[in-house]
Amino acid sequence: MKNFLNKDFLLQTETAQMLFHEQAEHLPIIDYHCHLNPKEIAEDHRFNSITELWLGGDHYKWRAMRSNGVEEKYITGNASDWEKFQKWAETMPYCMRNPLYHWTHLELRTAFGINKLLNAKTAREIFDECNEKLQKPDFSARGLMLHYNVEVVCTTDDPSDSLIFHKQIRESGFKIKVLPTWRPDKAMDIENPERFKTYIETLGEAANRNINTYADFLDVLQLRHDYFASMGCRLSDHGLCEFYTEDCTEAEFKQIFHKVMDGKQPTTEEVVKFRSALLLEFARQDAEAGWTQQFHYGPMRNNNSRMFNKLGPDSGFDSIGTRNTSESLSRFLDKLDSKGQLAKTILYCINPADNEMLATMIGNFQEGPTPGKIQFGSGWWFNDQLDGMERQMNALSVLGLLSRFVGMLTDSRSFLSYPRHEYFRRQLCNIVGQDVEDGKLPAEEMSFIEQMVRDISYYNAKRYFNF
Repeated sequence: MKNFLNKDFLLQTETAQMLFHEQAEHLPIIDYHCHLNPKEIAEDHRFNSITELWLGGDHYKWRAMRSNGVEEKYITGNASDWEKFQKWAETMPYCMRNPLYHWTHLELRTAFGINKLLNAKTAREIFDECNEKLQKPDFSARGLMLHYNVEVVCTTDDPSDSLIFHKQIRESGFKIKVLPTWRPDKAMDIENPERFKTYIETLGEAANRNINTYADFLDVLQLRHDYFASMGCRLSDHGLCEFYTEDCTEAEFKQIFHKVMDGKQPTTEEVVKFRSALLLEFARQDAEAGWTQQFHYGPMRNNNSRMFNKLGPDSGFDSIGTRNTSESLSRFLDKLDSKGQLAKTILYCINPADNEMLATMIGNFQEGPTPGKIQFGSGWWFNDQLDGMERQMNALSVLGLLSRFVGMLTDSRSFLSYPRHEYFRRQLCNIVGQDVEDGKLPAEEMSFIEQMVRDISYYNAKRYFNF
């Protein structure tokens, strides 16, 4: 019987232990996709309590607490910080075999040096100890990033964002690169004309341009894209339910844009056509700028209408979708490739049933001289746990080149989520180490295997994104 979360946690063979401790453990972190608030980094935010830091926006924890019967006032309501933390602590033992159980205790140990298990009995002691340490200088937003040996962070930012906080971070001399990521989802959201018109006004103000025509709209998007590039942006990101690939002429695009700006409701067909044309435009911009484009696709969002009306989006009421996107994805990539406009691309699926499809799809559009130009992204959202990560890596290994994989990210809003990189590296080393022990990989090629582990953990991303 092994002790829980010991130094060889998840590392089931001597080779796995060697690979992790000697090759992967101490490498810097490149977190190329997250949802951290750049304002908190710019201002080196100090957290009032562990509740703010841990529970303030973590819908993973919120879902678990709801499943454990916790009332909403202790989750997103007006209960005190201690009361919310107490309910989370009471929930913790019931999270066994959920990745939250591992993540929570990894974060307690790696950030606060706390080796106790979190439960109802230890809640007050852990709450007080965390809050005491949060008063120390090293436990600010920047302090936590430095503690975890972070080298690069890419936030997620709307085209209308001024990026003023990114500018402040850069001018402050902070050693960690904090770069924006272009996330233009709102520019595609024409289903609600009033909301779209409001967004267009905000977008125009950011560029100091009036948007009266569809040509103005495209010009402003290009201006903002150029501005993001000047601020160090090297990636875009798109949150999609599905890939939009309907043919849309310039005249149709113009007509749909002006219809919506006139406050008229577009048809379902018009929405799809508009999004199809704009998605291709975004991809063209990325290719010309030399960026990497990311596509996170497939979730069913905001399933609980009552709670959506009460709390809004991103509050823990999303699930895995079951759409068949293989044909539309193929058409989308092919349209870009045929015109020489296919940028480096990372594809993330929320449904693990798509793993093998994506692992084979990326092989259709690989192209030198970039190794792994089209990437099958790491286990995302409901899949960024042991089974999900292993399934993703196994599919990529069997059907592509695991050795060219750009590895893990946090996709998180929390400054305590960096142990997810350790979690991934341990699992990677365990998989590879077990193959060596089983004779599936040659021990005489250990130097290459060690380099492969270092590459997947850090160097592939550094080269791929030109960091």
